[in-house]
Amino acid sequence: MTGFAAGEERWRARLGTLRQVVRQELVARQLAAHLPPRSRVLDVGCGQGTQVLRLARNGHHVTGLDSSPALLDDLGRALEGEPDDVRARVRLVQDDARNLASFAGSFDVVLCHGVLMYFADPEPLLDDLVGLVAPDGVLSLLVRNGDALAMRPGLLGDWAAARQAFESSSYDNRLGVTARADRLDDLTASLADRGMRVRAWYGVRVFTDTAADEAPVPDERELQALLACEERAGATDPYRRVAALTHVIAGQAASTRASSAGSTLPPDTIATPDPNFA
Repeated sequence: MTGFAAGEERWRARLGTLRQVVRQELVARQLAAHLPPRSRVLDVGCGQGTQVLRLARNGHHVTGLDSSPALLDDLGRALEGEPDDVRARVRLVQDDARNLASFAGSFDVVLCHGVLMYFADPEPLLDDLVGLVAPDGVLSLLVRNGDALAMRPGLLGDWAAARQAFESSSYDNRLGVTARADRLDDLTASLADRGMRVRAWYGVRVFTDTAADEAPVPDERELQALLACEERAGATDPYRRVAALTHVIAGQAASTRASSAGSTLPPDTIATPDPNFA
C-alpha cells in the first residue's frame, strides 16, 4: 500500500484523540464563517465523516467521497444513529479522488482536507477540485504547512528531520507515511492560475501539534480553553504561520471582485475568530 492507505489503520486508531479533535474542531469553526446557508457540499477524502456529519446536522446537503471502504463503513454506522432528516442530506460515494474528472455536477462548497499531501503532483487534483466549484462557490483546502515544516521535529528534538525539512517539502508523517507539504505562496499562485483567489487562510494546531499520538481529550472546561487559544492563534500572525497545517478558503476571482470589501479577506489579512466559539 502507498499514500494514505498505508497509514489508514493508525489513523482510525487515533480518532478521538487530542490532535484529531483539535484539527477537526478548528477546521469546522474556520469554515463556518464562509459557508452559504443550506449549501451543496462535496467532501473529497471525507474519511470517517466528521465534517460530513457536522455539516449535515447544520442543514447542508453533503456528498462524501472516499476510496476507503472501512472509513465509509465507519461513517455509515455513525449515520445510522442520526435523525432521518440528517441521513437524507448525506450521500456517500466510494471512489478515488483521481477520478474526480468524471464526477458530475458542481457544488457550492468543495472540501479537500488532508488529501493533497499524499499526491506527489497535486496539480491535476487541483484542476478537478476547482472545476467542481459552482460560481460564487467556496473551495476549502487543508494542507501540511510547508513554510513551517521544521517546527514539529525541531520542537521534538529530532534535529536530522528538522535539517531535512528546511531543504525539502517531503516528510515522514506520524502515520508512518512519506507525504508532501505545501507553501502558502505556492498554493495561492496555483489557485490564481485557475481563476481562484484566496479569501482567507488559517493555521491549524499551533500549540498541540507535538502532543503524543494517544494524548486524550481533556475535560470540557480545559478543552474549550485550549480550543479558544488554538482558534485565536490560527487566525492571527505570527502564530498561524508556524501551525502544522494551513487551511485555505478560496473562491472564484471574478466573484471575489464583485463582492463587497468587507465580505472577503485577502491572503495577508488577519482573520478574527467568531466570539461565539471562544
